[in-house]
Amino acid sequence: MNSRDQLTGAMADLLWERGYAATSPRDVMARAGVGQGSMYHHFSGKHELAIEALSAVTAEMAGESSPLEGEGSPLERMKRYLSSPRPGTRGCRVGRMTQDPQVVRDPELITIVADAFDTMLGRWEQAITEAVAAGELPASIVPGELARTLAAVVQGGYVLARAKGEQGPMDAAIRGAVALLDAAHSAVATDH
Repeated sequence: MNSRDQLTGAMADLLWERGYAATSPRDVMARAGVGQGSMYHHFSGKHELAIEALSAVTAEMAGESSPLEGEGSPLERMKRYLSSPRPGTRGCRVGRMTQDPQVVRDPELITIVADAFDTMLGRWEQAITEAVAAGELPASIVPGELARTLAAVVQGGYVLARAKGEQGPMDAAIRGAVALLDAAHSAVATDH
């Protein structure tokens, strides 16, 4: 791994652990094991490095939500994606950035975060639309609203797990979301 990749990886990890405001260039260099010359050879400063690191993290997040477009019925894909292991107490790598006041005030950084959520919500909406069309979910469901509800459950699960310092609240939130999807599916089945 070259020094640029080491710096980007270190910044991504520190953003997740501490946030943007609490991460200094010195912290990043120490974590990456590189000197100041390497840092400023590749990046003009902390902001440019954060843009690259956050862009890499959001690209990874987009890849993680791709199971919503995978094989199986739309409902199976949604439930499989929801049931994917998530480190609740560590928080969402992207969602946590919305808690950092410097990220929220920075147009470039918050746009990266918002775009990542838009990508994920678009995939949810598509899967929900397909589930409605396949008769797996009621026709009365508004895909955009359910997509945001499911995203809120996942993000809320992270918050609850971090507040308690344990994985249980995240797992319970996910089980609840799956149960809601199953109940909506059952309602369709009993209507026919």
